[in-house]
Amino acid sequence: MGPFDFAYLRVAALTITLQLIVRYLLRNTHPARVVLLSGAVVETGTLRFMHMLPTVATVAEKTPRNRDRSLDLIRIVSLLVVITGHGVMLLVSVDSDGLHFGNLLTNSPVLQALTWVLQVLPLFFFAGAASSAMGYTPGTNWGGWLLRRAQRLYRPVFYYVAAWVVALAVLQQFAAHQVQRQIAGLSVQLLWFIGVYVIVLAFVPAFTRMTQGWHLTLTVGSVYVGAAAVDWTRLHDGPSMLSYLNILVWLIPAALGVGYARGLVSRGAAATLAGAMFVVDVALVALGPYELSLVTVEGQRLSNMTPPSLVLAGHAIVLSCLFIAIAPWCDRLARNARVWWLVAIGNGGAMTLYLWHMPALLLVTAVSHLLGYDRTDPAQPGFAALLVVQVLALYAVTAALFLGLQQFENRPLPWWDGAVTGNSAMTGIAVVIAGVANLLAAKWGLVGPGIWCTIVAAVALIVARALDQTHANGLADSSHGRVLPHSAGAQTRYQGWEHRPDRECPSGLGFGRSPG
Repeated sequence: MGPFDFAYLRVAALTITLQLIVRYLLRNTHPARVVLLSGAVVETGTLRFMHMLPTVATVAEKTPRNRDRSLDLIRIVSLLVVITGHGVMLLVSVDSDGLHFGNLLTNSPVLQALTWVLQVLPLFFFAGAASSAMGYTPGTNWGGWLLRRAQRLYRPVFYYVAAWVVALAVLQQFAAHQVQRQIAGLSVQLLWFIGVYVIVLAFVPAFTRMTQGWHLTLTVGSVYVGAAAVDWTRLHDGPSMLSYLNILVWLIPAALGVGYARGLVSRGAAATLAGAMFVVDVALVALGPYELSLVTVEGQRLSNMTPPSLVLAGHAIVLSCLFIAIAPWCDRLARNARVWWLVAIGNGGAMTLYLWHMPALLLVTAVSHLLGYDRTDPAQPGFAALLVVQVLALYAVTAALFLGLQQFENRPLPWWDGAVTGNSAMTGIAVVIAGVANLLAAKWGLVGPGIWCTIVAAVALIVARALDQTHANGLADSSHGRVLPHSAGAQTRYQGWEHRPDRECPSGLGFGRSPG
């Protein structure tokens, strides 16, 4: 038997082992309920495997007819692309110095070119801003509105960070110090998105004031020109900290999302702009100083992603406008009962999928290593088979974690999920500080400065909630205990979606509100 055959035997052993792990997770998962996109709660009791989930007919019955399902569809598809991309790109080797993580894209121009299709993060900001704008009522207090969004957004984050603190404490006792620190560095890396998303959400109420197409053009154009100016300083040895102003590039898909929600962009104009910006991006890479890959890989002079570049700004325009052009088709596809069932179930626990796919990936990688087969080099025997098995295993483990943990994403927490009065700008400022701290923590993980940034984020969120509660107590006292009519959200248990299922949804990412 040659080394190539032996490689495939080991891949088969890995497949069987991972299958047993997934079966164990599924057998011992007992979610009490599933919360649909519309906010409807479907009790499931103690059920098993696919019987944990509501039926296709139940999901269809609970979904409002006027829901913009295209946003839900593009969001869950984008999330699956992100999970798949992480599973495919990761290379790992282990030696006496610890873990070494690599990227399959580093030496492959073909795969780097594919990032122009697979870099779908702009669509998350587009869809989140669009659905947030659909549910925003003019005159709503900015701070209270942002806190209500943060309540739902951060709830699964609390569980996630707490789980990592426990896991890292266990690793500190049983794993090598260097390995523990490397894993700690990865632990909260995904929270960069939460930080940026909070910052983007803070601009949505202002974006809703756009009422004409030229308002949108001016907004997007200003951010695009600003990104070009920042990149000029990056290329001419300007202050390195200045480059992080390009975080505001993520406002471009958000503004376009609000423009879509307000009907400010026609499909024809969107298609034309998408084509024009694609040509500009190609020219910037072919003739200018920009890299081909739209995700960061080792050895880049000017990353397109960290921080975002002018090319990524153009890419955000391309993807957002392409979506606007094909939105009716996406909506028709999502109205297929079985397609919508998958979309609704996935989006109902999307933060669980997003957060927990990384631990799932680390688990799959660890099992592979224990079996003696790390995925280190595309030239190694059986690499393609190993990649396929690991990605399929990633899907399976992530699905099992989703089934077990989605209920926590939709279970209100005492105090944190109380009614929001929504009358203090300081509340919103505290939420933004938490988002910035999360963004900084992602750089280090739960190591050194990252720990302090995580603590700052937690304290800022506590302060935001306490400020609102203090203001609520003041209102109650001034009205002799009555709830004032303008106390936004005060009539609901949390977030405000339970009494408005036609417009609100349980997701902190703004998943799928209906227009109106």
